Amino acid sequence: MADTAIKSLADLLAEGVAGRGVLVRSDLNVPLDADGAITDSGRIDASVPTLSALVDAGAKVVVTAHLGRPDGRPDPALSLAPVAAALAERLGRHVQLATDVVGTDALARAEGLTDGDVLLLENIRFDPRETSKDDAQRLALARELAELVAAPDGSAGAFVSDGFGVVHRKQASVYDVATLLPSYAGRLVAAEVAVLTQLTESTERPYAVVLGGSKVSDKLAVIESLADKADSLVIGGGMCFTFLAAQGLSVGTSLVQPEMVDTCKRLLETYHDVIRLPVDVVVAERFAADAEPQTVPADAIPGDRMGLDIGPGSVERFTALLSNAKTVFWNGPMGVFEFPAFAAGTRGVAEAIAAATAKGGFSVVGGGDSAAAVRALGLPDDGFSHISTGGGASLEYLEGKTLPGLDVLRSTGQ
Repeated sequence: MADTAIKSLADLLAEGVAGRGVLVRSDLNVPLDADGAITDSGRIDASVPTLSALVDAGAKVVVTAHLGRPDGRPDPALSLAPVAAALAERLGRHVQLATDVVGTDALARAEGLTDGDVLLLENIRFDPRETSKDDAQRLALARELAELVAAPDGSAGAFVSDGFGVVHRKQASVYDVATLLPSYAGRLVAAEVAVLTQLTESTERPYAVVLGGSKVSDKLAVIESLADKADSLVIGGGMCFTFLAAQGLSVGTSLVQPEMVDTCKRLLETYHDVIRLPVDVVVAERFAADAEPQTVPADAIPGDRMGLDIGPGSVERFTALLSNAKTVFWNGPMGVFEFPAFAAGTRGVAEAIAAATAKGGFSVVGGGDSAAAVRALGLPDDGFSHISTGGGASLEYLEGKTLPGLDVLRSTGQ
């Protein structure tokens, strides 16, 4: 279901972009290893359809994106250089990389663009104004970004918002620039909104929600929002131990948020027929890849052990819950999937979701660590209906929060 108040990339292409400067906010925040190599290119791949469409239509494309958290100053370790190379490979054309964000190199390169050229600006978060709480500072940066796509006669370029992973942020390249230029939703953003709208407005039942990750506090709002809508709400990951503690169980040295125990008690009382917890867990003496795993019942965790994954009995239980689901939303791994000895829970639940999808179910993987787990475990992307690029943005959308980067597109699109 499209958001009719937001202009789309198709609208922009219909207006014509040949020879026109178009600023695209992409989400290219990919993980890098210690050597600076990209370990998961999912977000780069997801950015290609919008960029390719603009390039093929003859636009002069200027891309802005961030990588990591450089705290408002240049950090060579967080340069977009490896991203530029990967993007060039996927687009099948040279991608220039400016050595600055909106400085002399970026401006000179932007002025030299010809139809179908692509310029990637250096990490936008190297400029402290991008994330400033000061509206005037953000707007000043946005004006400099807009200048990069202005025509020689001074007429404005266009802005395409295609970084769904940042639309919940009121930042210069996400929000403020959309107040200055004719603005449109890219294909990725439009697809994400359509999928999440389906989850909130036209959900086919049975509807199962699977939540993992480390902290209950990170997922509290989405639990409260979806527990009334879901037929089952499966809890795994580190956050399950706060729920187990709320049941009065000993959880050893597992991660627990003591300040959330009472909240979890309330949730268990209110949604006792919806929330489902692990029946067994995989524990170890320490948080390490080479720690010796031991499977124990959820109500018999040794005092000197920490839970690092859900156990096989839990996978079996959750698989049964998911087997007949017509709609599944999954956000957060079931355990420390980065450690092979503690990845079976996440793999088992992911395979159960994929099996439900194969039977005609509609499944959404809510970005972040869940998307990373799918790829790290070697599971096929097409085993799921949709893999989101925006973890936090997806959750906030489902919570019913206003996302500044979408709201500004609605206000400028009318």
